[in-house]
Amino acid sequence: MIPVLDWRRFEHDRAGFLRDLGAAVRGPGFFLLQHHTVPEALRDRVFEMAAAFFALSVADKEALSILKTPHYRGWAAQGDESLDDTSGQVDRKESFNIGLDLEPGDPRVRRGDPFRGVNVWPEIDGFRQTMLDYYDAALALGVDIHRAFAADLGLEPEHFTSAFQDPLAALRLLHYPPSTGATDEIGAGAHTDYGAITLLMTDGEGGLQVRPRGGDWTDVPHVPGAYVVNIGDCLMRWTNDIYVSTPHRVLPPKKQRRSVAFFVEANPDTVVAALPGTGQAKYPPVRAADYLQSRLDATYPPKAHA
Repeated sequence: MIPVLDWRRFEHDRAGFLRDLGAAVRGPGFFLLQHHTVPEALRDRVFEMAAAFFALSVADKEALSILKTPHYRGWAAQGDESLDDTSGQVDRKESFNIGLDLEPGDPRVRRGDPFRGVNVWPEIDGFRQTMLDYYDAALALGVDIHRAFAADLGLEPEHFTSAFQDPLAALRLLHYPPSTGATDEIGAGAHTDYGAITLLMTDGEGGLQVRPRGGDWTDVPHVPGAYVVNIGDCLMRWTNDIYVSTPHRVLPPKKQRRSVAFFVEANPDTVVAALPGTGQAKYPPVRAADYLQSRLDATYPPKAHA
């Protein structure tokens, strides 16, 4: 149900790769991507640094709380987020969020532009540089994948590239504690992602499920070294519903679970409107930053914007 695609085929068997990619993004909205361009050693370092961060004391993590900034950077504790805003369930996870790295003197930071704050960093040797290296590598892969989308949609190869030069993209480290066995627990509530695509790397512990249209909840398999890639709501809107953004959730794991999500988001001022050749627009045009803000408002409590 969730296909495994080999990124090398985009160069060596483009027609076959695009056929399989097109079926994946129009069907389940999820696929696994192996033999990609993000080095294994870098991915391993990210997981090591994530483990070191989540092992810090609550006091050390609280100093970097996401609720202390309007720019969604830093630590989100268990209970800070509810991805399923219809069930009343609070996600049983913690996370650490990193955005485009800007200096305090950057004009966008000084003006207080939405999503244009500075990152906050724990005092862990190598943490900042590892995360920035990974951010760059994951973003480059995300842009390359959009070149494949452009080919699939009959657009010029670089149609999307300029939309991701100064992006809203976010790197998120995630930690799910073991289940307590309570019947009302959820690791991450049922939701669709907000942006263009998500690149997810996991530690192999199960729990991630998707619910394709007309189907039931299905476990996402683990393929070592492969990204779980899914379409987000913004790209579904951009493609005028040709591509599918699929609900997914994380069940409370039997053992602790760590994952690393990279949310590929467009530049703030990118106008998301139905692409050429996709028919009559189903949605009005919207700025990427405005769309993202509307979705985050439903995820975080009001105090997050104070």
